Amino acid sequence: MTYREAGQEYFGKRGLRRHAGVWSLWALGVAAVISGDYSGWNFGLGVGGFGGLLVATLFITVMYIGLCYSIAEMSPALPHTGGAYSFGRSAMGPWGGFITGLAENIEYVVTPAVVVFFAGFYAQSVVEELFGWLIPQPWYWLAFYLIFVGLNIVGIEATMRFSIVICLLSLAVLAIFFVTAIPKFDSSLLTNIEPEPGNTSFLPFGIPGIFKALPFAIWFFLAIEELPLAAEESMDPKRDIPKGTMLGLLTLIVAAFGVLFLNTGVAPGADGLQASGEPLLDGFRTTLGSSTAAALLGLFALTGLIASFHTIIYAYGRNIYSLSRAGYFPHWMSVTSPKRRTPHVALILGAIVGYALCWLLYKNAAGTGVGDALLTMAVFGAVISYFMQMLSFILLRRRMPHIERPFKSPIGTAGAAIAGVIALVSLVSLYLDDAYRPGVIGVGIWFILGILYFAISGRNRLVLSPEEEFALTQGGKGHPEAAGLGDMRVGEV
Repeated sequence: MTYREAGQEYFGKRGLRRHAGVWSLWALGVAAVISGDYSGWNFGLGVGGFGGLLVATLFITVMYIGLCYSIAEMSPALPHTGGAYSFGRSAMGPWGGFITGLAENIEYVVTPAVVVFFAGFYAQSVVEELFGWLIPQPWYWLAFYLIFVGLNIVGIEATMRFSIVICLLSLAVLAIFFVTAIPKFDSSLLTNIEPEPGNTSFLPFGIPGIFKALPFAIWFFLAIEELPLAAEESMDPKRDIPKGTMLGLLTLIVAAFGVLFLNTGVAPGADGLQASGEPLLDGFRTTLGSSTAAALLGLFALTGLIASFHTIIYAYGRNIYSLSRAGYFPHWMSVTSPKRRTPHVALILGAIVGYALCWLLYKNAAGTGVGDALLTMAVFGAVISYFMQMLSFILLRRRMPHIERPFKSPIGTAGAAIAGVIALVSLVSLYLDDAYRPGVIGVGIWFILGILYFAISGRNRLVLSPEEEFALTQGGKGHPEAAGLGDMRVGEV
């Protein structure tokens, strides 16, 4: 590895501004995930049935408990914007850090493409119902990207304030749905998918259906782990990130099981929702008894999708920024705007890639199967990142027992190990469905190309960023050369 010691001018062009408190972080985490309750989860009904998706969701809930407790310990101990990459770097060296960061990069760049596709689906249905206008979906995607990348560029204050408002609105819409769905709930609708021969209505696709449903169960929680990326913009990361993470997870568990039971338990039931691009809107059509009223509430239902879209744009911006600032990605990607102190280059770059990916799949698939294919691609990056973070947690406990840990996970290395195993099983499950395999293979190629870039070029351009100095000094304050770790050459930027 070749390191370069950066001066004040380098970091001066890459500065962030502190603003977020515990409730801002809670809103950031919940808002990032909440779209999973509006669309995407229901595709798990088509591969596992209600029973398969329920069992998968229970396993995935266990995984996220282990994951969130682990990152709640690591993030205040390593309070850098790098987040997952920072954990991997300190535990496993530059290669471990890069692989973890690259996997998270795939997750966060692809996830907004998933969400914007579903948001376009909702918006198209609502506009057509209310006004009779048929506007092609790509125009909705473009509008959403322009608006919310722009809002993220405006500044951290606007990002966090909007996150709180949109998070509360999204939860309010879910609460309205739960209240209106309870009187219409019919348990027989949970299992109205015709079972395959030899199977039951509870598990219509048998035990294999549980494994196939894992990626869609992950969609109930995917991106709650983004909070460590806000470490350098948090007012008190050592206190607020653990609290925000665990409060956010509790909120999402309640929302996930509420949606799974109540949305599936009203007409059209599991069979009617298994391929829907707008399951919550379908549920509102039943609970409100009027397609026009449902369409009006569908405008509010868009808030959940917008919430996740907005906050995951924030996440990929910080992920690209931190990897670029440290030299793993080209340095020009981490430049921040002088006035706003936001990583505008990273934000725009991620939007271009996400929109292009969504448009490419949409054109090639003639608009069908795009959302679920993109979802499995995002989950590919997520579960690799989760496994690497759990491994990092275990290694950091052993290799850096001396670093300050303001919060300690009550489930320790055993909880991290269980979460890591479930993440690996989920990775394997992505290849079980022939329909999604090409997309997963494609994103796997993206992953391999990223690793080749680092092997050929990136490893010779590393910079002594906060994440790197912390890792090289084992959490101390000395010069990295004194750490004596590996073959490191130091130059200047």
